[in-house]
Amino acid sequence: MPPVDVRDIADVVVAALTGGDRHVGQAITVSGPRLLTFGEAVAEIAAVTGRELTYRAVSARQYGEVLAGFGVPAEEVEFLVELFESLLDGRNAYLSEGVQEVLGREPRGFGEFVREAASVGVWKAGS
Repeated sequence: MPPVDVRDIADVVVAALTGGDRHVGQAITVSGPRLLTFGEAVAEIAAVTGRELTYRAVSARQYGEVLAGFGVPAEEVEFLVELFESLLDGRNAYLSEGVQEVLGREPRGFGEFVREAASVGVWKAGS
């Protein structure tokens, strides 16, 4: 996955909406600056917070079974399973230049997000 900082998404949207005709008719694809697996993302959070964290992959179908066990309606479960199967099948494993093209700067990295979130106590023990 190429995680993208929501602040970059917001900055691109504001620039596109206030930039006159510059972006009219364009599809702007944004991503973070590097690809990460979920395991790598969890390891990065663990390293910054000093907490022992483990990522365990589950298939979209396994996730659907858990949702169904919690009483989520079958049609919603099926929608989410199909959504996650398509999102996580590898087709999204690419980087884009949207942030650079629109804002003239590199996108914020996941590591920056993790450090900032940790500094304000997002992952405090017991949270």
